[in-house]
Amino acid sequence: MALLSILTPALVVVLCLVIGFMLFKSQETTSTSPAQTSAESRPWVDQDLQDDTEITAKEDEDGDWADSNEEEDLPHVPFSLPRYSEETILNRSKDFYNLMNQRRSVRFISPESVPREVIDNVIRTAGTSPSGAHTEPWTFVVVSDAEMKHQIRLLVEEEEEMNYRQRMGDKWVQDLAKIRTNWIKEYLDVAPYLILIFKQTYGILPNGKKKTHYYNEISVSISCGILLAALQNVGLVTVTSTPLNCGPRLRLLLKRPTNEKLLLLLPVGYPASDASVPDLKRKPLDGIIVHV
Repeated sequence: MALLSILTPALVVVLCLVIGFMLFKSQETTSTSPAQTSAESRPWVDQDLQDDTEITAKEDEDGDWADSNEEEDLPHVPFSLPRYSEETILNRSKDFYNLMNQRRSVRFISPESVPREVIDNVIRTAGTSPSGAHTEPWTFVVVSDAEMKHQIRLLVEEEEEMNYRQRMGDKWVQDLAKIRTNWIKEYLDVAPYLILIFKQTYGILPNGKKKTHYYNEISVSISCGILLAALQNVGLVTVTSTPLNCGPRLRLLLKRPTNEKLLLLLPVGYPASDASVPDLKRKPLDGIIVHV
């Protein structure tokens, strides 16, 4: 009995702490304000950019998903590349670096026309990118129609103004001030082409079943890097634009299916005759490389 009398106060204290914690969590869960609900309905970070690539239990239970055994096995074929001398590969590596080191984000784009075949070729080059299980989860929508470009601009500027005024915060806006950017995107009207890159969150087979696209966002991001290099190679410029919170509306405007989510928007063309760019410096090699 003496032991029980000693333990009882301690047990009471522990019980009170547990009850208090449970009440606190309950209040935290139920105290979501209307303002919070509104913010969640129009989030700062676009939910379309989430990378949902893993197979979930829901997918396993859903009969609409294709079984990997339904696909044919791929044969393997011989592969080789030209073998260059050490002097040649050194020169080629320097030449390609010098070419890519000229790449800049350019917001002043000429309305001068660009051959459509050139655009087709650079996108064909982007399509050589590696992808998870070779699913090639990308769609490149090329817009050249003036009215469609203007509608895209209106949607982007509406959301971008809200980003600058409400979502981004003072520090982010101040950091961008030196680059002199704002929500006005005149180049979306001026550039001869807009390339909108969509990631396919899953594929649709000819039989209507869904196909898992592994690491779709990473795969599409790699293809975008190759696309930037291909544009630089032919003397065209662009500025990488991530139109946050515009994805669903732009998808509907362009009549894209629900399995596609907008990842990147590129205005593409020649640089304007009076184009200018911030005098930025790149990190030196020893600031980005580690040899082990």
